[in-house]
Amino acid sequence: MRCIIAIIVLAGLAILPVYAEDSAVQRGQAVVDQWCRDCHLRPNDRPDPDMAPPFEEIVERPGRDRTYLKRFIREDHFPMTMFRLFDHEKADVFAWLIALQKEQQD
Repeated sequence: MRCIIAIIVLAGLAILPVYAEDSAVQRGQAVVDQWCRDCHLRPNDRPDPDMAPPFEEIVERPGRDRTYLKRFIREDHFPMTMFRLFDHEKADVFAWLIALQKEQQD
C-alpha cells in the first residue's frame, strides 16, 4: 500500500511543473484580457495607428526572445506606465507571451 501511495505522490510531483506553467499562462492571459486588450489590437482587427499592435505580432518580431520579453515586461514604458502590474502578474504575462510565441511558431 505504501508503495502505491509513493508512486501516486511521485507522479503528482512530476506533473506539478507542467500544471504550474499552464496556470501561469492562464493567469497571464487573464491579466492581458483585463488590462491590455483595450489598447492592443486583436489579430484580425483593422490596423489603427492609435492602437498598440497585437501581441501575436509583437512576439513574432525579430529579437523577441525570452530575454527581451522578460526585460520588456519588467520595465515601465509609456503609455503602459498607467498600469502597475504586481511582479507575479508580470511573471504570468511573461509566461503567456512565451506560450503565445510557441503557438505562433507551430
